[in-house]
Amino acid sequence: MTTINLKDFYAWYTHDEYIEVSDEVAAELKAGKLYEAAYQRRTTRNKAQYSLDCDDGIEYSACLHEPTPQELLDRMELFVHLWNALNSLPEVQGVRVEAHLILGKSYRQIAREQGVDKSAVRHSVKSGKAAMRKYLKKFL
Repeated sequence: MTTINLKDFYAWYTHDEYIEVSDEVAAELKAGKLYEAAYQRRTTRNKAQYSLDCDDGIEYSACLHEPTPQELLDRMELFVHLWNALNSLPEVQGVRVEAHLILGKSYRQIAREQGVDKSAVRHSVKSGKAAMRKYLKKFL
């Protein structure tokens, strides 16, 4: 007969509890404990160690700040104000400001597409931005 501590084999025992068991039962309990330890070592050693950010950016997006509903509402209101400011411009000026600021086109590209001088486009965009700034100061 062998004396074993049940706390060593069962996690729900919070204090030492000694019992006597046959040698075969003690050997099986110790073999099971060794098997569990070996399994833990194998899973730790063979676990894939790679970044989740290898393809689709999962890891990167998990690190980003998720906006609160209030932040989303503020963004939407700002978008509406910007859209209204852009729509308050005369048509030609609005098209030029949109092409330069939103679409990222250069003054030269816009001038070539519209068949006007580059300085006219530059002046139109500059005055359009000033008009939008003035419009937004009323609301923000």
